[in-house]
Amino acid sequence: MQRFVRAQLMLRGSQKTVLPTAGQSCTNSILPCVRGYSVLPPTNNEEEKSMLHRMMRVDHAGEYGANRIYAGQMAVLGCTETRPLIQEMWDQEKQHLSKFNEILGDNRVRPTLLLPLWNIAGFALGAGSALLGKEGAMACTVAVEESISEHYNSQIRTLMEKDPEKYTELLQMIKEFRDDEMEHHDTGLEHDAESVPGYQLMKAIIQAGCKAAIYVSERV
Repeated sequence: MQRFVRAQLMLRGSQKTVLPTAGQSCTNSILPCVRGYSVLPPTNNEEEKSMLHRMMRVDHAGEYGANRIYAGQMAVLGCTETRPLIQEMWDQEKQHLSKFNEILGDNRVRPTLLLPLWNIAGFALGAGSALLGKEGAMACTVAVEESISEHYNSQIRTLMEKDPEKYTELLQMIKEFRDDEMEHHDTGLEHDAESVPGYQLMKAIIQAGCKAAIYVSERV
């Protein structure tokens, strides 16, 4: 079974990390207690601030959309044997969204104005794919999670090139969330995603939509 090719520079950590929330002491955290913030470093540079806000805006939008996709899948498959599988992945996405909600609030980052659209589109995509059965839902999961993983890897490369020490906490969070998305991708493959009729076409269409959503959510 073909696995998603991971960027060699982005090695998956074997241990999940506990990230301190804003204003919380680092005492019980794996992160070094040397900073007065949780994830986003303070900056007076408008260009850097704009970059970080765009990153958090699009990441929040992506996790919001993922939550709506799983909600749509549960609406269709919630009474089937696939429910625990979808619920487990959905629970992780809820944790991701909660963290981004916190970051946006603490740093006064404006969410994308397109959340109402992603609310409807995400649920429709999840429900529509689930109408094809478990395999359809898993095919959707593979396509979406692969797109999100690639997007997170792109952000990781950008932050590593700029200042990996300054962005330690942000990099750690993004890597952890990326690893979760990779696990969801692999779970989809393990549960027959590729067996749905028209898998390659379906995947291509969904990923084209994901790329468009990423582009506009950064800017609107």
